[in-house]
Amino acid sequence: MALIVHKYGGTSMGSTERIRNVAKRVAKWARAGHQMVVVPSAMSGETNRLLGLAKELSPAATTPELQRELDMIASTGEQVSVGLLAIALQAEGMPAVSYTGWQVPIATDNSYTKARIQSIDDQRVRADRRPARW
Repeated sequence: MALIVHKYGGTSMGSTERIRNVAKRVAKWARAGHQMVVVPSAMSGETNRLLGLAKELSPAATTPELQRELDMIASTGEQVSVGLLAIALQAEGMPAVSYTGWQVPIATDNSYTKARIQSIDDQRVRADRRPARW
């Protein structure tokens, strides 16, 4: 079967009930024999909340250093979502593991807050998918 990539936005990830629905949808595709990669956004409103906190503390001038920190803060919302979705998939009886960009790793250009992916090293994901050998 095919390798399928699903991207779910913040509204789809906006509550535990919605995350369960995403997990059910992903599990359906996986049970049909497809290899799944799922890219969830932060829960609805979470990125805005986090960046709002940063804005309260940030200096008036936008600098590359500030932009880097905004990326770091924004990424935490996605980290929560991937962990919650992995748990929901496991509850559906599906093996699931979450990864962050440094664990895969994903390399981007230096355009903080609007970076473009340059490469994805999928070796760890592929290794994790191999059956364990005892």
